[in-house]
Amino acid sequence: MRRRLPLLAAATLVAMGLAAAAQAASLTVPIDQSLRIVLPPGAQNVVIGNPAVADVTVLDSRTALLLGRAYGATNLLVTDARGRVLMDRQVAVAGVESDRVAIYRGPAGQGVSRVENYACATRCERTPMPGETDLDFNRYQAGYSGYAARAKEAAGAASSAGGGGGDRPQ
Repeated sequence: MRRRLPLLAAATLVAMGLAAAAQAASLTVPIDQSLRIVLPPGAQNVVIGNPAVADVTVLDSRTALLLGRAYGATNLLVTDARGRVLMDRQVAVAGVESDRVAIYRGPAGQGVSRVENYACATRCERTPMPGETDLDFNRYQAGYSGYAARAKEAAGAASSAGGGGGDRPQ
């Protein structure tokens, strides 16, 4: 019995160390994508350090979605009703690693080179990313940022023209 007690105490310390290491591990979320996170029991408040880098949406008492908004790092803090910290995690927002192609044009090293980024699924499409030359980024970025405004405008025009098509049953 005496030998088991130190062994049990050592196993408990190791388990506590592993839990602390898991708690301290950082979260990496791709830019413009979401990551589902499981909230600890008793979670009452969920706060993101810098909402310009990442945002969080609480779905229910156990689940939240973390959205990567801009490249960078911030933290996610979860507290209980008494203000005790249940979770404090570093959040890193990074570029997407798969289904992307970057083309570098120009001299390597000392000269000015140009970067073009593409998202590739069934075909590759130009996707401007920070780090490209301002001329390229601004030329392509305008079409992407204006897309949501054009869609909203089209939806408003359809609703003001009689609420859509006449093919729907009344």
